[in-house]
Amino acid sequence: MTGPNTLLEKAAAADAAQASFENGSKDKPAPGGRKPRPKGNPSDSNSLYADHVKVYPKAVKGKYRTIKWAVLIFCLAFYYLAPWLRWDRGAEAPNQALLIDIGAPRAYLFNIEIWPQEVYFITGLLVLGALGLFLVTSLFGRLWCGYTCPQTVWTDLFMLVERWIEGDRGARMRLDKAPLSFEKVWRKTVKHTVWFAIALATGGAWALYFNDAPTFLVDFFTGTATSMQYFFVGLFTATTYVLAGWAREQVCTYMCPWPRFQAAMLDDQSMVVTYESWRGEKRGPHKAGTSWEGRGDCIDCGQCVAVCPTGIDIRDGIQLECIGCGLCIDSCNEIMAKVGRPQELITFDTEARQRARAQGGRAKWQIIRPRVLIYAALLLIVSAIMLVALLTRTTVQVSVLRDRAPLFVTLSDGGVRNGYTLKILNKRREPVDFQLSLEDMPPGALLTVQDVGEVRDGQPVVLPTKGDKVATFRVFVTLPPDRKRDEKTEFEFLLHNPVRGEGDEYHAVFVGPHPVRR
Repeated sequence: MTGPNTLLEKAAAADAAQASFENGSKDKPAPGGRKPRPKGNPSDSNSLYADHVKVYPKAVKGKYRTIKWAVLIFCLAFYYLAPWLRWDRGAEAPNQALLIDIGAPRAYLFNIEIWPQEVYFITGLLVLGALGLFLVTSLFGRLWCGYTCPQTVWTDLFMLVERWIEGDRGARMRLDKAPLSFEKVWRKTVKHTVWFAIALATGGAWALYFNDAPTFLVDFFTGTATSMQYFFVGLFTATTYVLAGWAREQVCTYMCPWPRFQAAMLDDQSMVVTYESWRGEKRGPHKAGTSWEGRGDCIDCGQCVAVCPTGIDIRDGIQLECIGCGLCIDSCNEIMAKVGRPQELITFDTEARQRARAQGGRAKWQIIRPRVLIYAALLLIVSAIMLVALLTRTTVQVSVLRDRAPLFVTLSDGGVRNGYTLKILNKRREPVDFQLSLEDMPPGALLTVQDVGEVRDGQPVVLPTKGDKVATFRVFVTLPPDRKRDEKTEFEFLLHNPVRGEGDEYHAVFVGPHPVRR
């Protein structure tokens, strides 16, 4: 973790340092990359405690900043607008394209409808997300963290609002250090008001994914929403406000587990943000017009630290706090252009290529390597399994629960009867008359469905079911007394839709008294 003294020096000196070398001043900017000194009890030099130092990222322009703005706009637009997309599923079905209906319960993703019994699809999506993250990390480092992670996106948005209201880094630092005044109060009040509005919109938008968007919006602002809905909107509003407005880089450093995992995904062929120390050292301030002989290209201006959203010095090497956003590259390129040196002193590159370039050679980026192949193969396999499961899934599912008290009933004529509760899940919107029959039962077996009818010897009985519902039936299976049987007889419940030819089956057991052997 970068210590407070290091960050304070860099934060306080970066803007002055830039002006210094631009104006040809002889003042030497504060050096970067020094080891932190613990801050706690001043008399205790061995203290391991360090106070948190607020990071003041500076605005920067460049290729990677432009990409980050584009990704931010896309992610926010999708998040806030997606619940308002409509999708026609029929007269009695919700027409929201993306909806997790807790009351139904089921999830709607455009033309796909996921029932609770199909939760394995959600599991599959999580596995695909993890494998995709592993693959991207092994190729490009923490690209997800730097560009598309929700913490990064909303923190960028909150910092943009902060710059609009309080100014860039230097102005914000001066404002925080200034005594209480009218200007400080109104700027802070406006900033936090806008932050809260964004957080409220974020929490409300999340709730829209679980409710019909237009209906929920009216209920929320007219006070007719449920207490649970208000609770979750408040919860997500609070978490957004705290994490994006106050915690910021501390979430990435202390709360998120991914920085700890990423080391297992990286190797010397992973493309990460890299400082070309072989070219930048020996670093130091440079005055316009002096020679570059005997020194490196880094003028130790500290601008790479000033723009970093987590406040680290990339010149110290790859670090846990680095999210791979590339803003330090934009800042360094701007400085290199001003001092007339080649750009990309900080760049996206692999460790192997940097070693080769340091020795005056060249090396290719080896994209195809064992870990990449393993992640890609697993990603394809899981995707194929999910696709096959999605394409081959049926619109009907039957489940049977046998009575356990009593296990069987002996009738007055000597026959034996078992009771079952049969549930039919009809995923189609229209009603369906299913045919239920028995298979592998001894001759003379009687199938009785309460309030429907009864049949013998494997003949089907018709079970009417409503569309998009789970139908429950009370079923009895009886064996006559004159039939030879075992203590346990395994058989099948067969469910068939004669119109569409689809169906399902369920393996069941018929239990009777221990047979008397003669």
